[in-house]
Amino acid sequence: MTEDLGLLAARARQRHVVVVGGGVSGLVAALEFAKVGVQVTVLEASDRLGGVIRSAEVAGLTLDVGAESYATRGGTVRALVDELGLADAVTTPNPAGAWVAGLPGGGAAPLPSGSILGIPANPWAPDVRRVIGWSGVWRAYVDRLRPPLTIGHQHSLGALVRSRMGAKVLDRLVAPVTTGVYSARPDDIDVDLAAPGLNAALTRTGSLSGAVTDLRGARTAAPGSAVEGIAGGMGRLVDALAARLRERGVEVRTGAEVTALLPNASPDAPAWTVVLPDGEQLPADAVLVALPEAPARALLSPVADGLSPDAEPGPVVEVITLVVGGAAALDAHPRGTGVLTVPGSGAAKALTHSTAKWRWLADAGEPGVHVLRVSFGAQGEEPATAGMNDADAARLALSEASALLGVPLVSTQLRGARRERYAQAQPGTAIGRAASTATARAAVRAVPGLGVSGAWVAGTGLAQVVPDARAEADRLRSAVLWTDTHPA
Repeated sequence: MTEDLGLLAARARQRHVVVVGGGVSGLVAALEFAKVGVQVTVLEASDRLGGVIRSAEVAGLTLDVGAESYATRGGTVRALVDELGLADAVTTPNPAGAWVAGLPGGGAAPLPSGSILGIPANPWAPDVRRVIGWSGVWRAYVDRLRPPLTIGHQHSLGALVRSRMGAKVLDRLVAPVTTGVYSARPDDIDVDLAAPGLNAALTRTGSLSGAVTDLRGARTAAPGSAVEGIAGGMGRLVDALAARLRERGVEVRTGAEVTALLPNASPDAPAWTVVLPDGEQLPADAVLVALPEAPARALLSPVADGLSPDAEPGPVVEVITLVVGGAAALDAHPRGTGVLTVPGSGAAKALTHSTAKWRWLADAGEPGVHVLRVSFGAQGEEPATAGMNDADAARLALSEASALLGVPLVSTQLRGARRERYAQAQPGTAIGRAASTATARAAVRAVPGLGVSGAWVAGTGLAQVVPDARAEADRLRSAVLWTDTHPA
């Protein structure tokens, strides 16, 4: 056995894997290869690592201007954080919760507790009634009187909620959540993916509200409802990953775009040649592509039969991060940790009051200074900031923040702003998306020495991206180490 392990270790040192893409998925996969001694090169086309995790200095504060937290479900991201020595920096958000704005008459109210994806467990609860009104409560009560589906089930979240609880629950509670969390309309969300077990619980309990009660009682949380962050910002996770990779001898290059993957027919040569724009060619025994959907398909489709080069269009989102001062009314956190909006009620889809949500961030700034993140854009609609210059986008974000928080905010209070644009993959919870990505992944996996990871195949969020990257790296690593000849 010792001799076998020695041979395996020697083989690992002779193997070279190229990871295309330096987002979290690519960095995590690279670390998995490096742990067993495989030579690894990470190629990132841009000038920075981290993908959707982005940090920037705004008005003297180092802020998350991309992903600011991770879902705790599964424990895989927390395990990675601990492995990288960041356990002491883990922090939890203020439990005050968020509000919903854009109610009739320009009103706003706290998002009700006891819900899944905005679907209330008890339509009669005062916090639910405050949002949907008495007419909405009585319509939602019809859910208790209607028979459940006993043959088959409803796939569309929007259709399910509309038929059982009515338009007010759908428009004022569910749509703000799906637009804010998934950048997608409820009608396009697959119930079984967004809320696993809800259809079955509906049949079991006889009503949608009963199903929510049943699932919450079983401690089944809605996706993304339990999160953690890192004091100092999520950028620390990227920095720690990059440092660990370099400690293990991984070559990490930025500004290194890959233009083509060329398979090698000779069994005596590495399976792949990775081509860069300047003509440099890197031999590789395996290649893992960890890019967004459009560039991933463009790179992989010429070598993976049956993989379409056309990406399914996803939402484009712009996040404007504002640092404001001199707004004493914000010290009381007037609308919790943030605000979701009824779609169509305003230009912004959501706001996060970051200094209300994260104590570490409030402590980092001066008293009275607040950080606000305003998000624009959703599936099927361009951000309201599209086409604006940065100054005009910041002015619109400040105006929207004032309206959403119910606090007058003027330009003289704006200390700094940062604008980030994200072309997201179609949500993994969208109807038909799981089958589409499964087909794409099968086409890639049919090619020896080739793999793919990232949010477009794994689903949005680090809680899905991290374990997927590890699993895909493990699959390729096993093939590389247990094959005596280079895969053809």
